[in-house]
Amino acid sequence: MEPRLRWRRSCRSPVSAFLRDPGSGRVYKRGKLIGKGAFSRCYKLTDMSTSAVFALKVVPRGGAGAGSLQPRGKVGLCPQVEREVTLHSRLRHRNIVAFHGHFADRDHVYMLLEYCSRQSLAHVLEARQTLTEPEVRYYLRGLISGLHYLHQRHIVHRDLKLSNFFLNKNMEVKIGDLGLAARVGPGGHCHRVLCGTPNFLAPEVVSRNGHSCQSDIWALGCIMYMVLTGTPPFMAATLSEMYQNIRDGCYPEPAHLSPNARRLIARLLAPNPAERPSLDHLLQDDFFTQGFTPDRLPPHSCHSLPIFAIPQPLGRLFRKVGQLLLNQCRPPCPFTPNKASGPGEDGSDPDSMECSETSLLERETPGLEVPVHLLTQGTLRSDPAGPEGSPRQEVEVAIRKLQLCLNPGPSGRGPAHANPACQPKLLPVALPCIPASPAATLQ
Repeated sequence: MEPRLRWRRSCRSPVSAFLRDPGSGRVYKRGKLIGKGAFSRCYKLTDMSTSAVFALKVVPRGGAGAGSLQPRGKVGLCPQVEREVTLHSRLRHRNIVAFHGHFADRDHVYMLLEYCSRQSLAHVLEARQTLTEPEVRYYLRGLISGLHYLHQRHIVHRDLKLSNFFLNKNMEVKIGDLGLAARVGPGGHCHRVLCGTPNFLAPEVVSRNGHSCQSDIWALGCIMYMVLTGTPPFMAATLSEMYQNIRDGCYPEPAHLSPNARRLIARLLAPNPAERPSLDHLLQDDFFTQGFTPDRLPPHSCHSLPIFAIPQPLGRLFRKVGQLLLNQCRPPCPFTPNKASGPGEDGSDPDSMECSETSLLERETPGLEVPVHLLTQGTLRSDPAGPEGSPRQEVEVAIRKLQLCLNPGPSGRGPAHANPACQPKLLPVALPCIPASPAATLQ
């Protein structure tokens, strides 16, 4: 039976436009529908007395006493909803959707949750198709932190997927929808039941050996693969074929990803649960330690490629490097850099997510169509290819000078070592007007 049909049949009574919590006396106004699942729907909700905004999860009421109101805390729920309320109401973590309360009426149970205005990672991936590795590191750090909190409390989520990862207005990622979450038993496993989303089920779950904390780690591997490639790792024509691929750990290896990303995916998707990395050591993997991770993401990264901010000292350094590269061009480009302004001198926000230094370079070089990109995986290249006869050798010299600027070597001299807080990081920025050159790895 389709999820929508199940909802319609089990939820014949519409959700009222105004709701009153009998325990607190507060009155809420129901807003637009923001999400729906097999057995629940989620609405935007406003507290009429404080104007505070929440997400309202509405679940059809079941169990004994469904025909009469129950006191708060004894809502007569079916076991699954009662377990969700019990588990979620006790959780407090910045990377888990906050639980603000619950109440019920004759037809529904209402859960007041933290409102995440940027929707979910499923919406982001739908708009973007794929994400860059720095973004994936950013999101995974938050998810690992929230999941570690759950596992410390012996709770397995059992339904980790992109549509259950929500983003608030500050682009903080939050784990939500604990409808299938359960506590693990003394042996570290839950009941041997097949539940969750097929694309993210671990081999031990498909084989009905029960969920464990390692099953959630497998799901992280599926999620990492999906956001980097745009497709789930275990796609197949039939469900039985998919389950066999899951048991065998058989998936197409994405050759275009960095070696560190491919190695981490392989570790997370190890068919043997004992071979998967623990959350305690996951952030020490080379994928995290040898790549740039932004402290935060701009809101526009929900629908377009982000440009990460450059700290002011590094911004001035990149201006100088841009001039150095431009001087290597033949013929020289008509570019005259302006004097670097200090933070806030032009009225701009120094913490803005837009790369002001790069934008300035682009504005001052009209008609130049061959940018150089400092790639997210740490390489410098020209794209698109320049005209035939480009001075590749001179550009290679310029690249080596750029390497010296960013990594002055063991002598410890240079602008990067003048202030420990100004250590350079690999940033995806654009510098103007460089002819095509072979890729050169930045150490």
